[in-house]
Amino acid sequence: MRTLNDITPPSRRKEVDPLSQPIGSGPLRLNERPPTFPYATLIAVFLVIALSVGALFYFSSAKVEVTPNTVSAAVQSSFTANQSSGALPYEIITAQKVATQSVKSSGSKTVNSSASGNIIIYNKQTKSQRLITNTRFATTAGLIFRIHTAITIPGGSAANPGSITAKVYADQPGSTYNIAPTSFTIPGFAGTPQENLVYARSEVPMTGGASGTVPVLDSAVESQTESALIKALTPDLLAAIEEQVPEGYILVEGASSTFFEKLTPTSSGTTGQVDVKEQGTIIAVIFPNASLAKAVAESITGLDYQGEPLTLASASSLSLSAPRLPDASVSSFAFTLSGTASLIYTIDSTRIAAAVSGKTRSAAEVALTNYPEVKRAVITLRPFWRKTFPQDPSSINVSVANP
Repeated sequence: MRTLNDITPPSRRKEVDPLSQPIGSGPLRLNERPPTFPYATLIAVFLVIALSVGALFYFSSAKVEVTPNTVSAAVQSSFTANQSSGALPYEIITAQKVATQSVKSSGSKTVNSSASGNIIIYNKQTKSQRLITNTRFATTAGLIFRIHTAITIPGGSAANPGSITAKVYADQPGSTYNIAPTSFTIPGFAGTPQENLVYARSEVPMTGGASGTVPVLDSAVESQTESALIKALTPDLLAAIEEQVPEGYILVEGASSTFFEKLTPTSSGTTGQVDVKEQGTIIAVIFPNASLAKAVAESITGLDYQGEPLTLASASSLSLSAPRLPDASVSSFAFTLSGTASLIYTIDSTRIAAAVSGKTRSAAEVALTNYPEVKRAVITLRPFWRKTFPQDPSSINVSVANP
């Protein structure tokens, strides 16, 4: 017997045969869109290219690195310089230091002595000038010194005055007259034509002036101490005068004089000790480097120097000699230089930039060969396709390499 549960009603859906479905068909997607053109990628590529080209132009440059020409030549020539003027000017600089050392005293004594020292008396007159015994010489501070014998100063000229060396003595005893090198006038010539034509200057300190009770030193100890102080002062004075040389000036070996003055010993703060003092003074003649270098170059035979600016690389291989160094009272200075001069041509950046402006690389290289100051030139043009320098020289960067 059948029951109703055993009967399954037929499905009303039409079954689809899988084999009858069209090949390549798939389920329908409602959000599917057609492919688009890659604008974003193209814009990014364009920006990269534009930035690269812009960077090339931004960092574009026109440069010339110049190595200056150098010359080394033997020098043995005479020169004449003028104080603070002319083609070869000079200046006078000074430095002074005092060294002290305490030593054992051997007692004390009472002294009353006058300072003395040598001076050089100048005469700018064409005729000779006689000075009588006890002629007075006055410093700018009013200290009076006298000669103890009559002298005659030979005639000369304003540029090359006649001169004679004489010893003078302080008018009064005491250490006040122990003075450093200075200039002197002759009070007796005040108001006369000779007032500015006859004058004097000392090259060494005045020494020996003392008054009152002074410590006594054993002569051997004093001499030994003085030598030690002079030895200690010498390098200090050289260092001090080198510090006085202004930028652009040069000090040549032999262009300085050093003087030492034994100062009056004084009691030390320690009982039984005395302070021995030595004062050192150095006077030097300095020249503008460029002016001296030009004068030296003009004196070198066969250099074919045309007046280009140059400097001395160093004065260490040169030596100056002269009968005496000038003082403030003279206007010219004759001297001889000997040794080896190392000259470096000065590079004028404006001149080099003007020489290459508007030119191609090859034309610029040829143009620079006509400049004696140029030993070597390295040209840089950016970007790489740039073939010529800018027309405006101020747009060209010129640098100077060490020779």
